[in-house]
Amino acid sequence: MESEKSLTDKNRRNFLKGLSLTVGALTLGLPHLASATGHTGKPGSRILHDSYPNPQQKDKLGIALVGLGQYSTGQLAPALQQTDDCYLAGVVTGTPAKAEEWKRRYNIPDKNVYNYDNYDEIASNPDIDIIYIVLPNSMHAEYTIRAAKAGKHVICEKPMATSVEDCQRMMDACKQNNVKLSIGYRLHFEPHNKRVMELGQQKEFGAVQRIEGANSMVVDGDPDIWRLDKKLSGGGPLMDVGIYAVQGACYTMGMKPDSVTASFGKVTRPDYFDDVEQSISWKMEFPGGVVADCKSSYNESASRLYGKAKNGWWELDPAYSYAGIKGKTHKGPMNLPHVNQQARQMDDFAQCVKTGRETPVPGEMGKRDVEIMMAIYEAARTGNKVKLS
Repeated sequence: MESEKSLTDKNRRNFLKGLSLTVGALTLGLPHLASATGHTGKPGSRILHDSYPNPQQKDKLGIALVGLGQYSTGQLAPALQQTDDCYLAGVVTGTPAKAEEWKRRYNIPDKNVYNYDNYDEIASNPDIDIIYIVLPNSMHAEYTIRAAKAGKHVICEKPMATSVEDCQRMMDACKQNNVKLSIGYRLHFEPHNKRVMELGQQKEFGAVQRIEGANSMVVDGDPDIWRLDKKLSGGGPLMDVGIYAVQGACYTMGMKPDSVTASFGKVTRPDYFDDVEQSISWKMEFPGGVVADCKSSYNESASRLYGKAKNGWWELDPAYSYAGIKGKTHKGPMNLPHVNQQARQMDDFAQCVKTGRETPVPGEMGKRDVEIMMAIYEAARTGNKVKLS
């Protein structure tokens, strides 16, 4: 588990190799935003030259992406071409070839390109207001804390960290340096999932009685990727895609569960899953006795969030993808618009920084979810019900 100390050279090389070889959990089996933007994020695709703002766009806040893997390449950078309140101002990467490609593709000046060694020098760059951490999970704490010490506001990808203690250190660093911290929970800005929040929390169909959630994907190809390395990832599918099911249950209810029970699934592919779980199932019990049955796996496909209330039901399937989310209730289809989730997420945080209001997805929420996931792992290891504080 990483603290503020940097990764070893070996781990950093493995991380960079993993980013280039793996079909990321954030993209595998899910519709790409590229289908809507016309940009694939791959060399040879349409070149964009409008990231760095013209003089009339200086009211936009500058975002620097830290880590140029698949999520930054295929989702965040294209989304930043559609934002109203922020723009792609800089990048941080340990790969010189990537730096050159991004400079060309997004018209990023040399002075806004950093590596992991000179990262702290970003403190003196007025072009960069927000740093978006898009690194392996165990690196989130170190680079968030360094960003805070540099005086930059932070968006940190989920999961917030690999321990509750690291989450608290990140929150403390941001508070001490008077910067805002947000977690990359894009679905809080997606209309179908926002509708589920309303249905569950406002009890439009009566009190919630039961929740079901599942988010899974198939991992194949080269097994030497950071997501299958517990030191870098903190765990398997639960920490990667299963967190969406945890989130879904919590935002359906609008609260944290009282307790969890859990069990690991059978390992059928030990060549891949000798360090992290292949699959895991868990139950989250909420105040009043409502139970959420959830599952996550790296060996099957699923994306579902279901709620049963006293007087009706609702379902999202797919529930957590970047595009193509579909929802229905017992009354019929939800008929809600499809949006660029990442653009809305980043614009909202930029507005928070500009106006001083609080983000709806703060560090406290990220810490809560890490606490829940650590309890799920404990319950699966011990076979016991684990109560949450």
